[in-house]
Amino acid sequence: MSDGPIWVVAGALAGSDGKWLMHQRPLEKAHGGLWEFPGGKVEAPELPAESLVRELHEELGIVVDPAHCTPVGFAEEKRSPGARPIVILLYTIANWMGSPEALEGEEVGWFSMQEIAELRKPPLDEHLASRLFGQMSEKKD
Repeated sequence: MSDGPIWVVAGALAGSDGKWLMHQRPLEKAHGGLWEFPGGKVEAPELPAESLVRELHEELGIVVDPAHCTPVGFAEEKRSPGARPIVILLYTIANWMGSPEALEGEEVGWFSMQEIAELRKPPLDEHLASRLFGQMSEKKD
């Protein structure tokens, strides 16, 4: 088993109403029941955006063009003995085909930036949300 990081991609889907899609993790998985940006592991030989397109289709049933995946940041775990650290690459997505449904998790929901700040999220998603929405606030100022 490799001790290198586990590369994960996540998509921040932006609705036309200013709300963002969040996905509730399956109860039986790590961080079960917490809310996250949808996505999953990068598989060889995929590029991260290709993995994100595949994961969003598997998890939400939507079709995304990799050209509509815009990288906006990342979050990473610290190394700890006996565990591979996770690195999540976050992309924003404003265009897709289909209506997102929870095909693999508990549910999906559309939330404002303020509502997302109140959701219970895994630590890396906390960091990603803070980073993403902090960048957006800075652009408005």
